[in-house]
Amino acid sequence: MRTTGLRAIFVASLLLLAGCAAPTATPGAAGSDTTAPTTPDPDRDGFADPETDVLGWEDGYWYDEPIAVDQSDGLNDSELEAYVARGMARVEHIRELEFEQSVPVNVISREEYRSGNANRSGDSNSEFNRWNDQVWEALFITGESEGSADAISETTGSAVLGFYSPSDDEIKIVTDSADTPTIDNATLVHELVHGLQDQHFDLTDERYRGQTQDGDLAIDGVVEGDAKLVELMYTEQCESGAWDCVRTPEASGGSGGSSGPGPNLGILLTIFQPYSDGPVYMNAIYEDGGWDAVNDALRNPPVSSEQTIHVTDEEPVPIAFEDQGTNGWTTFPEQGVEGSDTVGEASIYSMFWYQARVSGAETVRPQSIVETNAKYDTYNYDAAPSDGWGNDRLFPYRNEASSETEYGYVWVTQWDSDGDAREFEDAYLNILEANGATQQADGVYVIEDGQFNDAFRVVRTGDRVVVVNGPDPADVDEIRPSLAS
Repeated sequence: MRTTGLRAIFVASLLLLAGCAAPTATPGAAGSDTTAPTTPDPDRDGFADPETDVLGWEDGYWYDEPIAVDQSDGLNDSELEAYVARGMARVEHIRELEFEQSVPVNVISREEYRSGNANRSGDSNSEFNRWNDQVWEALFITGESEGSADAISETTGSAVLGFYSPSDDEIKIVTDSADTPTIDNATLVHELVHGLQDQHFDLTDERYRGQTQDGDLAIDGVVEGDAKLVELMYTEQCESGAWDCVRTPEASGGSGGSSGPGPNLGILLTIFQPYSDGPVYMNAIYEDGGWDAVNDALRNPPVSSEQTIHVTDEEPVPIAFEDQGTNGWTTFPEQGVEGSDTVGEASIYSMFWYQARVSGAETVRPQSIVETNAKYDTYNYDAAPSDGWGNDRLFPYRNEASSETEYGYVWVTQWDSDGDAREFEDAYLNILEANGATQQADGVYVIEDGQFNDAFRVVRTGDRVVVVNGPDPADVDEIRPSLAS
């Protein structure tokens, strides 16, 4: 997974976690939003336009001003203009930050989005995608016959409701009914916050591009966390009756359409983590130092998903690595960080949850994903086998010596304690067992059939666990000779 530069909002209910859909809010009452504001600001006279642009006023609309918008038959141009302008005013009022210019909002069909998303994923046989395939295969989320690029594209294509494109400076709303579009309040507000962020912090800046999968998730924890926090604060205003909010017709709840195989739940759970833990993390920062502290967090994003899961500033432990590949086995030195990726705590949790759900592995209780206790938290990414993460580096390998290229990987995981390493090892071995692995005399585990039919060596030394993967036991020893029995 790598960010495409698009800041999107997803349908959390698609996760169907443990048979439970995520709570989703559709704030406001049905029909047109026409009632008067409840608490006008004392420093302005009714709804008079100010002489200069001020917080809480945009393009002729105050944040608490009623608007005549009825989405039951879709949005026309004038309704969309009013809806967006007042949405911008409300974002300003909550976020205490002024828009420098209007944010264009365009509507596209889901098929159009899927087509563009597929193009963004690139050639499935590119060096990056072959490298990234091993990352997702190591997580037991995509297997031998499923390319990660296609799986990610299909997952986001099914789940995205809208996105902000920093390169185009505009919001695109993804709909299944482009002729009669509707926009949920939460989606509009969330993407407007990204427009506001871009105007003040420049989302095209390199600091918003992680070098690793975990780096991406950590950065998204503040970018998406800020947007999600404002979205949730906005929803509270709607649900409390403080604001009247335009209702989205129930039929347009954003199922993502019925075509295609649907999302890969392991991928979706992984990329949803910033939307779940991000607002919790940013709310803690907000409560401690207000919006100025939130702005500082955006200027200096965290470096790991561990930090957003646990609201901590604990830094990853450095991991040194020396390539030992023999007989044609090499890393991908041009990809990632010296050929490696770091998947991080969030992705490791997703591996354990996904395998518990699809293969019955004894890793985590699937139902525990919805057992949260923090304000604004959607899902719980904190579990014993992934907690205590200190760092990890995953090195995909390839061997092009024969007529058909073969692949493997070395995954070095570092843990806070020997006990944490043991919990990870036990849960990982349970995944192998659930997928039919048998252990040979030399200690190598072999899966004969299925999506993950490979050979694996798992070695724990104190607070470190190393996993070596290859097509056959001999390949495992050639990839990492020092761990051979």
